[in-house]
Amino acid sequence: MNIFWFKRDLRLRDHEPLTRALDAGKPLLLVYFLEPSLVADPHYDVRHWRFVYQSLLDLNRQLKSYGAQILILQSEVVPALEAIHRHHKIETLFSHEETGLKITYDRDQAVARFCKKAGIDWQESQSNGVIRGLPNRDDWVQRWQQQMNAPQQNPDWSRYLLAELDPKVFWKFRGKPLPKSWAVQAGEFQVGGEAAAQRTLKSFLIERAEFYLDSISKPLESRRGCSRLSPYLAWGNLSVRQVYQATRTVQRTSHFQGQLRQFASRLRWHCHFIQKFESEDRMEFEHINQGFDSMVFSENEAHFLAWAEGRTGYPLVDACVRCLTATGYVNFRMRAMLVSFLTHLLNQHWKRGAVHLAKLFTDWEPGIHYAQFQMQAGVTGTNTLRVYNPVKQSYDHDPDGIFIRDWVPELRDVHPAYLHEPWKMPPLEREMTGFYPGENYPAPILELQTAARAAKKRHDRQRATELAQTENARILATHTVPGRLL
Repeated sequence: MNIFWFKRDLRLRDHEPLTRALDAGKPLLLVYFLEPSLVADPHYDVRHWRFVYQSLLDLNRQLKSYGAQILILQSEVVPALEAIHRHHKIETLFSHEETGLKITYDRDQAVARFCKKAGIDWQESQSNGVIRGLPNRDDWVQRWQQQMNAPQQNPDWSRYLLAELDPKVFWKFRGKPLPKSWAVQAGEFQVGGEAAAQRTLKSFLIERAEFYLDSISKPLESRRGCSRLSPYLAWGNLSVRQVYQATRTVQRTSHFQGQLRQFASRLRWHCHFIQKFESEDRMEFEHINQGFDSMVFSENEAHFLAWAEGRTGYPLVDACVRCLTATGYVNFRMRAMLVSFLTHLLNQHWKRGAVHLAKLFTDWEPGIHYAQFQMQAGVTGTNTLRVYNPVKQSYDHDPDGIFIRDWVPELRDVHPAYLHEPWKMPPLEREMTGFYPGENYPAPILELQTAARAAKKRHDRQRATELAQTENARILATHTVPGRLL
């Protein structure tokens, strides 16, 4: 038999390795390996596995008419493949390449060794324009554009031949019943699956894109006006090519072509950051610019917990953390602000914050996450340092405080004049309203201007070192297109 291994590509359309697997004309086993090591990894949370499970259920509903089913095997990959190979000779294993954490890289290395030893042909397909083994970016944009404009690869299910797994093997790796929390939709989290992804794409391109540019920076309005496609791209319910081509098609006759043009450009940024991680994945653990290795960080546990739990005393920061914890989503600018607050104003190491936020983002994508986190933390040495002022962001992007009042109920009755800076409420107003900063709601854990000045001084000092400058040149040569930054 042949095996198709689903990873972060949980869809049936525009799927090159699945197309190749069906075209091979051999009995085919469709498998998703639910790896205990990955479930236990600190980057992952029940919100991710709920989304994955919903996606698999959606695929199996579609596959039912073809007499097909994706088997969920609760096992590390190699032991399951070994058992299947003993009972049924595996000829070819099909999958996408994966740009992931070290834990998935090590797993893929182990799978490659097993396949070579067992004589199994493992055929991996390129994913979303990300090129393995790329030495530089000289022609990356051209190659990306070529793939985005190429015909979609839609599997022909009339060619499907069922491969039945030996019951002994199935029951050995079927595992315990999955947690009930995976099967129950929770609150305002987005629902996983190809069908939900297609609905979201259609509603954005036809209706919601009208508000895209006006709402992209705003924590409340972005929940409607942004595409909300990020989790569907992260878990592969949609390919980037599907979204790109659909956008270009609608753009020709749309009344909001400018918004769609801006959105389409961000799809290339999406792949750019994954490509960056693919080319230099040590950034999961290390500063990409080694000139920042000697930087001294704060280890104030109380500060980290205040940030992680939404108790900093800065209303927009706390509202974003609480919203993200409850729904799995905040928009890009608010994410950048959260990273800035942690790494610049609190001077905490980016690594711990990166793991914590990965658990919260439903659209957790390793390549984008770590490349972006280091960039926002200022430790690449190649970008302008952005120290976000959370009070200014609050006035600019939630001026009426609607988002803040939604997520920080302690402030719902505070007068608008003090909502963004409640610590400035005068004593008489405090007595009249019964609101006391530091009691009803935390007092600020730091003084903004002092912390911002210290952050810029630390960064400038570190960036000026000879090693940081040398690394800066290396990073630009490796990760940029000649003549312009991506």
